[in-house]
Amino acid sequence: MKFVQTASDPCSSARCGTITTDHGSIHTPIFMPVGTVGAVKGVYHKELKEDIGAEIILGNTYHLYLRPGLDTLRAAGGLHKFESWDRPILTDSGGFQVFSLSPIRKLTPEGCTFSSHIDGSRHTFTPENNVDTQRIIGADIMMALDECCPGDADYKYAVKSLRLTQSWLERFAKRFHETEPLYGHSQSFFPIVQGCVYPDLRRQAVEHAMQFDADGYAIGGLAVGEPTEKMYEMLEVVDPILPKDRPRYLMGVGTPANILEGIARGVDMFDCVMPTRNGRNGMLFTWDGIMNMRNAKWAEDFSELDPAGTSFVDHAYSKAYLRHLFVAKEMFAGMIATEHNLAFYLDLVRQARKHIEEGDFASWKDEAVRKVTRRL
Repeated sequence: MKFVQTASDPCSSARCGTITTDHGSIHTPIFMPVGTVGAVKGVYHKELKEDIGAEIILGNTYHLYLRPGLDTLRAAGGLHKFESWDRPILTDSGGFQVFSLSPIRKLTPEGCTFSSHIDGSRHTFTPENNVDTQRIIGADIMMALDECCPGDADYKYAVKSLRLTQSWLERFAKRFHETEPLYGHSQSFFPIVQGCVYPDLRRQAVEHAMQFDADGYAIGGLAVGEPTEKMYEMLEVVDPILPKDRPRYLMGVGTPANILEGIARGVDMFDCVMPTRNGRNGMLFTWDGIMNMRNAKWAEDFSELDPAGTSFVDHAYSKAYLRHLFVAKEMFAGMIATEHNLAFYLDLVRQARKHIEEGDFASWKDEAVRKVTRRL
């Protein structure tokens, strides 16, 4: 994997670049649709590529490990062939599931033992078998196993959590370099910078992660309960010390405003379930603001979903029609809303790239944040 920076904004840390992988190029800043179990819910791959413009999608190691399972994925030749996706894929290690499934997991220096949400069976992730699992899945970019520290953790717990993550990272990197890809394409791994909301711990995490000279670096443990201002503060802490010649990935973030503010603080890659999950529940993100499509105010509004939008669905269907579909509980409603939201998110980062290249990103961003956060 290679990363080349192609432009930067004079008034912020925003930058453009290109990540090159064996499955194609990724133009940053980029938003990555989430395909947790091997599919982006409700969207055909043709639409993901042609209408939405997705250059890379995600899979989740925890979910794919449990179902369909590693034997099936290996027999299929990896996740790319299994789900018929020929562009890059990134896999989360399952570390966030370690955090989110806390009532049914146990952390030890060796690894994480957890109960399956499907059948209750017991499993253990170690840094070593997590590398092996992600080799079988075959993602272009894999995440190191970590503990996602809660955003409201006290300093003592955050220190303990970071030490565990660092220990696991050392073992993960060792196993990664001892093994080879299985399907003829290269794989990269990103260490995950933790440290909760404590600047000194974030700096320690970056310094430790940089020892591994990885192809890129992820920033984790944000948007997990801490105030938004703290998230931005932590990005400002790590921005000047992360390597400039490697991509930075802010995990699980977030709203359109979060993405724009993250770009301004040097982040290159984002993912979040918000555009798909909120879309299925009737929330649309647009260039004019946020709409709840179940509201009665849209019942007789026959205007386009988002006149400034770039997806064909913005101009094919009216607000009144989409509201009708949601009220009628028609499955097509969620499909339209999901495609619209993903297209909006990809257009958001495309516009950010354009304004970084033109040198006016900072001023454009402030006005864009004001617009996209309005409730219509």
